Amino acid sequence: MSSSLAHRSPWLLYLVTVQFFFSLGFAQFPWAAAISRTGWTVTADSFQSGNEAAKAIDGNSSTFWHTAYSPTIAPLPHYIQLDMKKSYVVNGVSYQPRQDTASNGNIGQHTVTLSNDGITWSSPVQFGAWLNDKTTKSTFFSNATARYVRITAQTEAQGANNQWSSIAELNVYSPNANLDASTFTPPPTSQGRWESTVVLPIVAAAGALSAQGNLVFWSAYRPDRYDSGTGQTQTALWTPSSQTVTQRTVTETHHDMFCPGISLDANGRIIVTGGNDSKNTSAYNPANAGWASAAQMITARGYQSSVTVGDGRVFTIGGSWSGGRGGKNGEIYSSVTDKWTSLPGTVVAPMLTADAQGVYRGDNHAWLFAYKGNSVFQAGPSKKMNWYNVSGTGSYTAAGTRAADGDSMCGNAVMFDAVSGSILSAGGSPSYQNSNATPNTHLIKLGNVGAAATVTKLPNMAYARAFASGVVLPDGTVLIVGGQAYPIPFTDTTPALPAELFNPKTNTWRTMAAIAVPRTYHSIALLLPDATVVAGGGGLCGTGCAQNHFDMQVFSPPYLFNADGSRAARPVISSVSATQVRPGALLTVTTAQSVASFSLVRAGGRRVSSHGPRRLGPWVLDAVRDYFGRRAERGDYD
Repeated sequence: MSSSLAHRSPWLLYLVTVQFFFSLGFAQFPWAAAISRTGWTVTADSFQSGNEAAKAIDGNSSTFWHTAYSPTIAPLPHYIQLDMKKSYVVNGVSYQPRQDTASNGNIGQHTVTLSNDGITWSSPVQFGAWLNDKTTKSTFFSNATARYVRITAQTEAQGANNQWSSIAELNVYSPNANLDASTFTPPPTSQGRWESTVVLPIVAAAGALSAQGNLVFWSAYRPDRYDSGTGQTQTALWTPSSQTVTQRTVTETHHDMFCPGISLDANGRIIVTGGNDSKNTSAYNPANAGWASAAQMITARGYQSSVTVGDGRVFTIGGSWSGGRGGKNGEIYSSVTDKWTSLPGTVVAPMLTADAQGVYRGDNHAWLFAYKGNSVFQAGPSKKMNWYNVSGTGSYTAAGTRAADGDSMCGNAVMFDAVSGSILSAGGSPSYQNSNATPNTHLIKLGNVGAAATVTKLPNMAYARAFASGVVLPDGTVLIVGGQAYPIPFTDTTPALPAELFNPKTNTWRTMAAIAVPRTYHSIALLLPDATVVAGGGGLCGTGCAQNHFDMQVFSPPYLFNADGSRAARPVISSVSATQVRPGALLTVTTAQSVASFSLVRAGGRRVSSHGPRRLGPWVLDAVRDYFGRRAERGDYD
């Protein structure tokens, strides 16, 4: 047996096992198994006669707990509480909705809390909104101890005014039910902490952070699968300030936004291009949470990359996944005129990888970075790097190769310091799929536009990764999350669960805490305004597919903790001189106490294997003004 097959075979068995146990209302996973419910008791705030709370743990999916509806309807919120009779190390729950022909009581917005004594309860280890369908929803969080598990239903999934709640089967998961909960300790905070899990009613294959601090995610025409263009997209809006998640079907743009390009324009709108409806452009306005159609692209594209250049226009190139194969040279969009302009001189051929599937994959996921003026630097995933000039009809200039690194499709590149032109590349594989990923990392330093980049080999990551996500943090470190050692779309095989953190001051990597579940194909990660990171998604392979991950998980980096594990005091911004600043203008920021450094990180959007956001800084104030005057691209910054 080959080494790659040896790595994958336990997971192949898992695929079969999961499908079998889903029919029983729960599933077993490599990272978790359902705890035996023998001897458990269950209570609830309300029940209808014949639909008592015990029906939720009776092992019979044809029976169910239902809150009271006759002679009077018990109002939301509702809770159901499990007593497992002893404390376990737990890491997830599964909820099976009622399996008859009705959907009354399907739970939408909810929280999951834990307790060891039934008196003191944790903050929610899980919150969000479940999808309104019949599938069993298995959601995982970081290991914790609990004897009692409480699910609180805040809304009914099928109707905002409905007051019912119901559950056919409810299970609790443990990484190992034989672990001694009394001796359990979480990983040290020096590795960061994966905290709350955010449940979404879609598989978040793409997403973006708005200037208002809310996040919009989307899948495709369905919450759990993609197909050819259908003219609609399933979306979910997460509002962190209220911990609410709302679902919406976007039909007004006639755009299936699966596998698109994503950029933010100078006005803070999220510009989404191509994908399943491969010529369409849609714009999301976070001020009113509305979607609107924009001008169609000249060239049909899917899995292209796009970037906002210095003057606020959006440049895109590549994208042979949809809309025909090959010849996907660049074009540029002006949100002022709502017009796309072809740039025939920005030739795609120099940036192609030698993918086993040809140009269909070879022009996907370019690593694009706006730089001085209106220049764009392409750092990968091909081993060949290039400069693209978007003036006039466009042009390109070769910028050398990424040292001895080969093609690194579905790897990551993050500009962690835009002032110095510093880019980190990490991982990837020679072909899009069915080829071994690498742990390779490199430092790419940009100088003058058009000049060859300087490339330095860095220490390898501990894990080989393709389909991972890279996020620059405010202190200039870079977090890499998820990925596979042997990338195969729609699988969770050979996953890298521990995250890794790169420190550019020492050029070293540290292994961070492990995320609760694999984040592989169609997974994303985004920096949040409070300096945490949200990572999740993965799958989009159809109803009941075990690799569909309808959730995200929030990571608190080590800088949010003191050495003793307590929460670090956070600097407070007392005032800013303006919330909108044009390039060249002065921005004054006042803090309540002295701070060691200051940086701005551009809000961004992500889909599978897209490049990371840009960080401007660290600065002293004189440098802030100078950089804004010469290089900063327009858009929203945190």
